[in-house]
Amino acid sequence: MENMINEYADKLPKKILKDLQDYLEKRGKVSESKLRKILDTTVEEYNNARVHPGESVGIISAESIGEPGTQMTLNTFHFAGVMEMNVTLGLPRIIEILDGRKNLQTPSMEIYLKAPYSKGKDIREFALALKETKLSDIALEFSISLVDSEIEVKLDKEKMKSMGITNSHIITSIGKQIKGFNARDNKDSILLKIKSKEEALNEVYKAKEKIKDVHIKGVKEIRQVLPVKRGEEYIIMTSGSNLAEVLQFDGIDPYRTTTNNIDEIREVLGIEAARQAIINEVFKVIENQGFNVDIRHIMLVADTMCVSGEVKGITRYGVVSEKASALARASFETPIKHIINAALIGEMDNLNSVVENVMLNQVVPIGTGMPDLIMKPKNGKGQ
Repeated sequence: MENMINEYADKLPKKILKDLQDYLEKRGKVSESKLRKILDTTVEEYNNARVHPGESVGIISAESIGEPGTQMTLNTFHFAGVMEMNVTLGLPRIIEILDGRKNLQTPSMEIYLKAPYSKGKDIREFALALKETKLSDIALEFSISLVDSEIEVKLDKEKMKSMGITNSHIITSIGKQIKGFNARDNKDSILLKIKSKEEALNEVYKAKEKIKDVHIKGVKEIRQVLPVKRGEEYIIMTSGSNLAEVLQFDGIDPYRTTTNNIDEIREVLGIEAARQAIINEVFKVIENQGFNVDIRHIMLVADTMCVSGEVKGITRYGVVSEKASALARASFETPIKHIINAALIGEMDNLNSVVENVMLNQVVPIGTGMPDLIMKPKNGKGQ
C-alpha cells in the first residue's frame, strides 16, 4: 500500500496522502486495483477543487455563503425547562459572527470536564458552583428607610444555606463592589447605611438598583448551567460566557472547552484561535441548516476578518474601511463621505481590484482580464 501511495507524491499534497493512508489502514486490507481506483479518483477530485490563477475567489466565497443565507430560518433554539437558555441559530447567528459583534444576543459555552465530573459524579454541584449568584438571587426584599437613609436587604436564609453563603460573605462582597455604604449584619437582613448625609433621595434609589447586581458567588456572566450527556461523557452547557474565569477552575478540560463569543476567544487564546472559531461557528450553523458549503469559502472570510491581528467585521467600520481603494470603500455604504475624504487628501486609486473597475466600466483584472496584451513589433515597427 505504502509504495503505491508514494507513487502519487507529486500529484497530491502530503497531508491528503497521509489522511488517506490512515483511513485505509483502519478499514483493513484493500486490493491493489481498488487502491489504484481510490487514488485516481482522489487526484481527479483534487484537480477539480483547485483554484485556477486569476479566479475571483472573493466573489465566489461571498455568493457561496450568501446564497444559502437567503434560505436560512430566522429562529432561536430554546432548551426546554430551563429559563434563559436560548441559542441563536440560522441567519441571525451568521450575521452576528460576520459583523464581529462583541455583545452577543445569546452568549453560551460548552464546558468539557475531567474525571470524575466527566463521568457524572458530583456534576450538579460542580455546575452550580459555576453559576453566577447575585444579591437579588438570594434576597426576598429590598426596602428603603427615608428617615435613616438606609437600605435593608431581607435575605432568603434557606437558599443561602443550600448555596453555602453567609451574611459575612455578602457584607464583604458589597464592600468590594459598592462604595459609599456602611454594611452591617442584622441576622435575617443586611442594613446598608449611606456614609454621606448629603446624599440626595434619587441617589439612594440608584444605589438600591446597583446593590441588586452585586456579585456574590460563581463565575460572572454565567446565568444558567445545564449538565448534559454527550456520547460517553457529561458536559456543562451555559447561558452566558466568561472563558477566562471558567478556565481557572480545576476539573475543567481547557483544550476542549469553548464559547460562541469570538472576541472572548481572541482575548484569551489569541487571533489564530479566533480565526478557527469563526470557521467552526459559521460551518456549524450552515451544516445545521442542511446546506453544504466548501469550507475554503469560510476560511477565506475568516482570514480576511483576522488578518490585521484583530477580529474585524465585514462592515463599513471593519474590513471595508481598510480597503486600499477609495472607490471600493465608496461602493459599500456612505459613498459621498469616502469620495470627499479621498479628494481632500489627493488619494490616488490604482484600480487594482474588481469593484472599482466595474464602476468605471473597465476590464476587470481577474480571469481572462489578467494578462496584458503583448504585441511583438515586426522589423522594429509596431503593427
